[in-house]
This record gives sequence, C-alpha cells and structure tokens, in this order.
Amino acid sequence: MTRIDETKDFVPVRIAVMTVSDSRTVEDDKSGTTLVDRLQGAGHVLADRMILRDEREEIAAQLRTWCANPEIDVILTTGGTGLTGRDVTVEAHRDVYEKEIEAFGTVFTIVSMNKIGTSAVQSRATGGVSNGTYLFALPGSPGACKDAWDEILVMQLDYRHRPCNFVEIFPRLDEHKRRK
Repeated sequence: MTRIDETKDFVPVRIAVMTVSDSRTVEDDKSGTTLVDRLQGAGHVLADRMILRDEREEIAAQLRTWCANPEIDVILTTGGTGLTGRDVTVEAHRDVYEKEIEAFGTVFTIVSMNKIGTSAVQSRATGGVSNGTYLFALPGSPGACKDAWDEILVMQLDYRHRPCNFVEIFPRLDEHKRRK
C-alpha cells in the first residue's frame, strides 16, 4: 500500500498556519499550536502564523497574500469549518481555490468517522490549490488537527511517500500559466 521510499531525501516544505477564531490568542490557540508542533516535528518550516477573525473577506485576502508569497508552499487553516453562521472559512477558501481537492474532505471524513462516528458529518474540511500553493481548511479542535496531520498530511507532504504525494507535483501546479 503506502510506504516511505528511504532512497529519496526528505524535502521540507514551508507551511503557514492560520487559526480562524473570534476569541483565540496565540497563548490559548491549541489547534494552531498542534499544527505548528506537528509540522516542525516532521521537519517542515513554519513560514508564518496568525489568528484572524471569522470574516470571509479577511480570511480570503490573507489566503491570497500567502498564495502570492513564493516563500509559502502550503497553508493550513484551523477553525470556521462547521455549520454555524460565523463558520465562513470554507467559503473563504473556495473564493481563492483554482482547483478543489475534493478527496481531501472525503478522506478526512473517513478518518473522522473512525474517531467520532457520525458526528463527522458536521465537518466541512476542504483542500485546494491556488497559485501553486496547497490550502487545507481543518476543523478547530486539536483532535481534528491531529487526525488531519497524522492520517493524511504528514504523508502527502512527504516527498518520499509512495505511491505519490503532493510535494512531487509542486512544479506542475501552475503549468497552465506557463507558455507552451
């Protein structure tokens, strides 16, 4: 099934982390800290970190800014993926996506079902690509962030992961913008 090809070198990616919350600070942002600890523990680079309010336009604007930054390869957001009126992270992500990675949400739901049963239907985790940058919107709980990282992202963001991974196709994400 899947494996790590030890004959290849690990390639660290530069990851920005955004927590979407009207009430969190860096000091009590457990989900953002969970993601930072895991990405750094895996050997990746924290490119930026911030907390933004649940405001669709502000979230989308920051996502676009990060997507335009050549020093950021991946964006992870946590929070705002639920069903309440203030949960607008998914909409902000979709405002920015050039392509959605539909299977990310599906696989996240499968992982969640194994942990929290049918409560997994309340998550709208999503992934996409914009301007050669991967974006993933994760729920706001530390457990969901652990699940997304440990069960999906740690492997897909590892160049050595086989049979395939997100890192190896970085050079092709924006090939449609190049001259033929």
